[in-house]
Amino acid sequence: MRLATIEHGGKPKAAAIRADGTAVLLDAAAGKTLGLTANDRALSGDVLDLIAGGATSLAIAQRVAEAGAAGRVETIAADAVRLLAPLPRPRKNVFCVGRNYAEHIAEGERAQNVKIGVTEVPVFFTKPPTAVICPGAPIPIFADVSTSIDYEVELALVIGKPGRDIPPERAYEHIFGYTIVNDISARDVQRRHGGQYFKGKGLDGSCPMGPWIVTADEIDDPTRLGIRLRVNGETRQDSTTAQMIFDIPTLIASLSAGLTLESGDVIATGTPSGVGYAMDPPCFLRSGDVVTCEIDGIGRLENPVVNGRA
Repeated sequence: MRLATIEHGGKPKAAAIRADGTAVLLDAAAGKTLGLTANDRALSGDVLDLIAGGATSLAIAQRVAEAGAAGRVETIAADAVRLLAPLPRPRKNVFCVGRNYAEHIAEGERAQNVKIGVTEVPVFFTKPPTAVICPGAPIPIFADVSTSIDYEVELALVIGKPGRDIPPERAYEHIFGYTIVNDISARDVQRRHGGQYFKGKGLDGSCPMGPWIVTADEIDDPTRLGIRLRVNGETRQDSTTAQMIFDIPTLIASLSAGLTLESGDVIATGTPSGVGYAMDPPCFLRSGDVVTCEIDGIGRLENPVVNGRA
């Protein structure tokens, strides 16, 4: 199932998105039509609540979605659906993984003329909730802050079942679903602050997310997904998630060691090669560009780039 947050009546609402692009609202009204209890988390109208509700809420959401397909509850026409980020305001920072594709490490070494190498354990950093923007929203360039804005398409995991010290063999039990994140990065800011990631990757609008969450049961093998990014139609990144250095179970086990992962937490799993700063010459984003991220089995996330300040 594809679960999204859409704008409806001027408010964010949880919805199931059908293959034809129409949306079925997951709210108390839909539940009442089907005789379902209105106080279930699946029918609160909030995707975070639905995720926290676990298997029970997901089953109810599926029932409502099927009722929409059968015409028993109202659907919203595809051309009237405005997608927000599936988690418009995450309750915590988005967790991110750095240096998780060997070719990306290699291109960074060439561009910077330094030895980076593969770390023994995953590299983690975070992006604040204020960085999250929706499909179609402008990626802002704050020219007085950075002149080196870059892109990074990433597969993102959405945690369902909370846990701490999760063993690798149980990792997939804790994944609710998958979405796409574009890890927009201010390379000059990152280097100016000693190479640490947070400031250069935490600017407003630096975390486009979407277009929806595809539930885990819909993705047969998340380690074999095609992942690509285009700028103005030109392919810049083109790889598969099979190229990750640290696989998904390892990432979850490492991150959750002594740290509780909660329902709705998002983990962006790293980017393949093809980033702008490693091109010769470097090719950073400019106002007027359009960035399109795609991951097989999930969908497409597209955002324009604009000057952030008049």
